[in-house]
Amino acid sequence: MPSRLGAIADLTPVTDGEHPVWLTLGEDGTISRWDVATSDHEAVGATAVPTEPGHEPWSDRELRRRLHSSPDGMFAAVVNDYGRFGEVIDLRTGEVTLNLESEGYHSETVPFSLAFGQHLGRCVVIHRTEWNRLDVSDAQTGEPLTARSSPAPTDGVDLPEHHLDYFHGALFVSPDGKRILDDGWIWHPIGVPSVWDLDPWIEGNVWESEDGPSRVEVCDRADYWDHAMTWLDSARVAIGGIGDHDAGMRPGARIFDTSRAGRSGAAVELLAFEGPTGPFFSDGTHLFSCDDTGLSIWDPARGKLLGDIPGFYPTRHHPGARQFLQLTDGVVRLWTSTF
Repeated sequence: MPSRLGAIADLTPVTDGEHPVWLTLGEDGTISRWDVATSDHEAVGATAVPTEPGHEPWSDRELRRRLHSSPDGMFAAVVNDYGRFGEVIDLRTGEVTLNLESEGYHSETVPFSLAFGQHLGRCVVIHRTEWNRLDVSDAQTGEPLTARSSPAPTDGVDLPEHHLDYFHGALFVSPDGKRILDDGWIWHPIGVPSVWDLDPWIEGNVWESEDGPSRVEVCDRADYWDHAMTWLDSARVAIGGIGDHDAGMRPGARIFDTSRAGRSGAAVELLAFEGPTGPFFSDGTHLFSCDDTGLSIWDPARGKLLGDIPGFYPTRHHPGARQFLQLTDGVVRLWTSTF
């Protein structure tokens, strides 16, 4: 890494285009734009998200700063994973456009729910505002686009309308930008990844993320969430782990078609195969996984191992540049896929 970038807390790709451009977050809060091909870099913003002293880790999940980028790199968000606070920054002006706060109820169990998207040509940000509620806001103005009243309390016998007993987790936007994958869990604790459509949520049904027609649960696993998952294309997702309970989970991947629901109402499972473990990535065709031996490349339609790169442990993927990145002690290792 260029020495003037300093110690790096996190980095994320600017995915709009094939050029290998990344945003970096320095330990001092500086956000920089880094062109890997030329090594050029410049500071484009800064963050002062609170560190949340006194935070108690849950199940070894330490509070950490996480950097997110809009696809075009014009906006960034810095959040405290497994914490409460964050902010959205317009990198053209350096101004904070939206202060984020996730209410804090069991926030130590999940990464801070946040993802950027596009709607009718404008950049939007999907973010957690309560443990069981997500909202969409305009990234430039901070204007809420899914404003709604919280479900009214009842007499304690029946749940209020639109009530969602769901702790929202990490969010993933589909490659076409149309759908949201949520790695959340329900009490008592069962991981239940779920999917719904972005456009109707903004355009009319503000309850789409709670109980809208497009919302579908992918699968359920007792005591198991915050593990590998990725979109393969606009319909299929790969979910890490074979089994229905953390105690008996086997390394592998399950492939689901989230555009269809089976008899149970959940997404249709297409295939399950053993082998992939660690973080998951996809280029729209292949599934990539990274375990303690290195990076592996899989055919998710057949469950076949296509190749591997021993000793290479990437934590980030630049889809536009088809580039994988490993950062260790200030040194970057890169691999560009030719698959």
